[in-house]
Amino acid sequence: MGSDNVEKLRFCIDRGGTFTDVYAEIPGKSDGRVLKLLSVDPANYEDAPVEGIRRILEEYTGEKIPRTSKVPTDKIEWIRMGTTVATNALLERKGERIALCVTKGFGDLLQIGNQARPNIFDLTVTKPSNLYEEVVEVDERVELVSSDEISASSLPAVSGVSGELVRITKPIDEKSLSGSLGHLLDKGISCLAVVLMHSYTYPEHEITVEKMARAMGFRHVSLSSALTPMVRAVPRGLTATVDAYLTPVIKEYLSGFMSRFDEGLGNVNVLFMQSDGGLAPENRFSGHKAILSGPAGGVVGYSQTLFHLETGKALIGFDMGGTSTDVSRYDGSYEQVLETQIAGAIIQAPQLDINTVAAGGGSRLKFHSGAFWVGPESVGAHPGPVCYRKGGQLAVTDANLVLGYVIPDHFPSIFGPEEDEPLDVEATRREFERVSREINAYRRNSDPEAKDMSVEEIALGFVNVANEAMCRPIRQLTEMKGYETRNHVLACFGGAGPQHACAIARSLGMSEVLIHRFCGILSAYGMGLADVIEEAQKPYAATYSETSVLEASRREAILSEQVKKKLQQQGFREENIATETYLNLRYQGTDTAIMVRRQEGPSFDYAEEFVRIFEREYGFKLQNRSLLICDVRVRGVGVTSILKPRVQEPPLSAAPKVEGFYRMFFGNGWQEAPLLKLEKMGPGHTVLGPAIIMNGNSTVVVEPLCRAVITDYGNIRIEIGIDAARTASRAVNDGEVADVVQLSIFNHRFMGIAEQMGRTLQRTSISTNIKERLDFSCALFDPHGGLVANAPHVPVHLGAMSSSVKWQLNYWGENLVEGDVLVTNHPCSGGSHLPDITVITPVFDYGKIVFFVASRGHHADIGGITPGSMPPFSKFIWEEGAAIKSFKLVEKGVFQEDGIVKLLKFPCSDESAGDEIPGTRRIQDNLSDLHAQVAANQRGISLIKELIGQYGLATVQAYMKHVQSNAEQAVREMLRSVAASRVTPEKKLVTVEEEDYMDDGSRIKLALTIDPVKGEAVFDFEGTSPEVYGNWNAPEAVTAAAVIYCLRCLVDVEIPLNQGCLAPVRIIIPEGSFLSPGDKSAVVGGNVLTSQRVTDVVFTAFRACACSQGCMNNLTFGDETFGYYETIGGGCGAGPSWDGTSGVQCHMTNTRMTDPEIFEQRYPVILHRFGIRENSGGAGIHRGGDGLVREIEFKRPVVVSILSERRVHAPRGLNGGSHGARGANFLIAKGGRRVYLGGKNTVKVEAGEVLQILTPGGGGWGYPPSGQSSHHPLI
Repeated sequence: MGSDNVEKLRFCIDRGGTFTDVYAEIPGKSDGRVLKLLSVDPANYEDAPVEGIRRILEEYTGEKIPRTSKVPTDKIEWIRMGTTVATNALLERKGERIALCVTKGFGDLLQIGNQARPNIFDLTVTKPSNLYEEVVEVDERVELVSSDEISASSLPAVSGVSGELVRITKPIDEKSLSGSLGHLLDKGISCLAVVLMHSYTYPEHEITVEKMARAMGFRHVSLSSALTPMVRAVPRGLTATVDAYLTPVIKEYLSGFMSRFDEGLGNVNVLFMQSDGGLAPENRFSGHKAILSGPAGGVVGYSQTLFHLETGKALIGFDMGGTSTDVSRYDGSYEQVLETQIAGAIIQAPQLDINTVAAGGGSRLKFHSGAFWVGPESVGAHPGPVCYRKGGQLAVTDANLVLGYVIPDHFPSIFGPEEDEPLDVEATRREFERVSREINAYRRNSDPEAKDMSVEEIALGFVNVANEAMCRPIRQLTEMKGYETRNHVLACFGGAGPQHACAIARSLGMSEVLIHRFCGILSAYGMGLADVIEEAQKPYAATYSETSVLEASRREAILSEQVKKKLQQQGFREENIATETYLNLRYQGTDTAIMVRRQEGPSFDYAEEFVRIFEREYGFKLQNRSLLICDVRVRGVGVTSILKPRVQEPPLSAAPKVEGFYRMFFGNGWQEAPLLKLEKMGPGHTVLGPAIIMNGNSTVVVEPLCRAVITDYGNIRIEIGIDAARTASRAVNDGEVADVVQLSIFNHRFMGIAEQMGRTLQRTSISTNIKERLDFSCALFDPHGGLVANAPHVPVHLGAMSSSVKWQLNYWGENLVEGDVLVTNHPCSGGSHLPDITVITPVFDYGKIVFFVASRGHHADIGGITPGSMPPFSKFIWEEGAAIKSFKLVEKGVFQEDGIVKLLKFPCSDESAGDEIPGTRRIQDNLSDLHAQVAANQRGISLIKELIGQYGLATVQAYMKHVQSNAEQAVREMLRSVAASRVTPEKKLVTVEEEDYMDDGSRIKLALTIDPVKGEAVFDFEGTSPEVYGNWNAPEAVTAAAVIYCLRCLVDVEIPLNQGCLAPVRIIIPEGSFLSPGDKSAVVGGNVLTSQRVTDVVFTAFRACACSQGCMNNLTFGDETFGYYETIGGGCGAGPSWDGTSGVQCHMTNTRMTDPEIFEQRYPVILHRFGIRENSGGAGIHRGGDGLVREIEFKRPVVVSILSERRVHAPRGLNGGSHGARGANFLIAKGGRRVYLGGKNTVKVEAGEVLQILTPGGGGWGYPPSGQSSHHPLI
């Protein structure tokens, strides 16, 4: 493919969010022409890529090409482009009007998704809007059939594409569908996304829908089965909606782009970059593969020009642009993922593994709550940073300008009304001076002796905070896959990246940075290095064996022929086509699938390669587990070989030419730095920092104690000085008053440690609850057990672990040594409920405890009277399983397996009846997850010690206190603000009383008293009912968790969740109440039910929002061969300016829901309905969110347990808003008989019976407008 025509120009273009970069190969010139222009500049041109091509053609031909004329193509050989058109349309919700076709009973499936909240502290529960306007429920049904169910029905079973057996229990009702599609056309909707249950293996019904829609005049139809034929309806359906939403927009843009050239580019080879790093022609460039179009070019660019040519080490790609930073990894092959989430939309398709963080040159700079903040908001390209002369706001680019890291003399003069003015330095300084006055006033208020920070010190502070924000995804990308970050080379590119390269590498412990000579436009340059890609994939469900591998090979051969044919149709010859084959494999009983690529060699075995990858990424391998094949995939590569890196000519002089000297500001003040131009440097030239190397339009900052060397290929290698990190880090103060910059950095570092502990736990655990449902939390604590940072995982765990750590510290005293690890789950020792096992490890430094780390995870079973350890009718703690107050799980470095097995398998007996209580039914899973928790803690210890090694113990512990004080200050300010509107001259304190009731009538009473002067509050629960003869007693730690969660939600700024949040607060709980029960009381429901009611009472007292569903709707079912557990979302309470959100997890939980297809594939069930319970939210000026309806038919006898609340007392509205609907649980017999089960029950269900769960709605806010219904019929 391609041509040797040297008389024509070749264009590589990356249309980014801020800038459009153009690289053109000019006939007769060894170096290409580079051009950078604003992506959006409506006053001067309509389309940036067309404008870039026009300008370069004018230069080359010497002929004027008016902007109003079509661009001539006789001098263009090919154009390759990456574009953010799809990404922008998705972010801004400016795609095509579409409708969703989905199986009847699942109309709300994509709205519900996995039912988790995006931000657990956001009371508005802001979720991305749906991409579709209308939903058509298709009356059809396909069910999976196991081999032992074939004879259970007269309907025939057929083999699906995957090899699974299916039964068509309801053919498509074409008459009804035709009418529904007709109504869509009448509304002007002519694009469809189609996702039908189990279409991944039986696509015929989706194909029928497409044929009918096309015949009726629909312009575009996206079938989930054609786009991503993989099991899991939610991501497959979301992918189809993204494709339907974006593909028409892309086609329209491409049509407009091509129409601006003569002959519509008909004689020019035009290819577009896809998210997987491959190119595609215009007619095969679709929406769901276009999201990472631009960033993918950068990955191709650095990987194909630096790996092996410049280094043998693995590379970390660091692409810092105007609005965001993209991070990736390359070690000889492209790392891909099959699923990612962008702008709230899950996309299931092969794509490069690129992590994006909202920190770029355009990230907005802010100061609030005594700390520096960078992003996530961006000032964008228009108006952009202050220095762009468009009335913008301060951004990272402004900070770099003030520091001398951006040189206006060497930056394009493309600003101002006539696009001919340089960056505005004076305006930027003026705005920084304004901010400096605010910051210095705050600092003097905190410390009268504080020295004012200069504009430059403030700018450097913001840059340091931005750098730390960008380090977090790099650590995540590498360490989640089992690699050490410091063992990589940082491949830095993007317009802003080289200004930050040395600092980023230093923070990550890297010793080397590589900056490509085209770093400013590497994403564009990468377009010319990419190959054309065609993908084909089919599901194949089978247990891995010699026979199944042979069948997989047969399917691979068919798919290989398909992709080869497509590439040949694009002009590729056989010798220029290569194929890569993959099997998607997973262990039985887990959801962790890995796409395993076939390696060369006759002895290759997919299973061995899977185990190797699994063990490297997750730290262990599962014994005696079958391996399952999920999918067969073939990737066809049309090799183009257009651009090739070239060795540069040797330099003409021994020393590089210095163009001038400029002042640059670093931590120790202003320094004179030479400025050199890369174009005048050659291989072997060396520059010591500080220095500036102008690389085209990019500024490369070589920091002090670093050394830059020009390589044979003309790239820049920077060696990070060994002393650079120590010099920078040890400069941090460890005094009583926090440095406002370092406060922000340590916030990032402490939270990053907790997050990495969580990722380690998720990575190394094996249970569904921890690995897939994410029912766990990790945190670090000060030497006294006070919380320092708690990663936001499950809200009911937040802050609660501090009680556990303090109890253990008091219990063990001086009897803890290095190598000890403690385990506990008992409520009296700070636990929540017994399935939540907490593992605590002290962190020692020279024999002294300096920190604690802890992880809490929900174990699948720890014994008790019912499988799953969530019994609805437990009356005593021992009925709920093994209760451990304290045990050294690891003693002096030795894992005490015999001891923990004895505790878990032989819990204490029923003391009143003398009955033996069953022990855990899943001891191996318990042990595996406990090992994972120990590993997570060890990861935290390593990171803490790394932090101490970098900054020193005194500084780390000082900022441990400072971040707690920062959180305390934020909570005090919130309490003062709340009290200010209610205080009167007569009443110096604000006191509010609230109460609510559990379904049995037990009362939660709260007297909230706020001191508006001190910013303090007392939460007094005196008057709360005594402990109950049931299991909804809640340990004190649960109430503390509810209070700290509420306070964090009410503080409307990003602060770390730590002990400081509770410093201005006193919680009074009467002993013997059901919020402070005895150590023999059953508590399993307190964690999942009572915690929600406490939260509702607290928020009502603050008048923050109406009550949410107030329940977790805990469902377990199973028999002697399996067990299943889920929590079901409901309606959120409305607030003073928002409607409640429907069908999500509320407040104290945020666990995921199993996908409907996985649910039916793995368990003997049929899910008939999973949708929004319409009109169950309370009426009001702002309506409460609606609950959910879930209807499950069981295909064989099982025992079902339901543990729920709000079946008697409805979720209350606020300020006149109506109550939300109460929940209800029903069992529907085969004959239609409907039995109400109440809120808590255990029943034996027969085959064919249906469990129907209606979850509560949220309360409304404000008196309902006339005519708004508040009636809640029980379905």
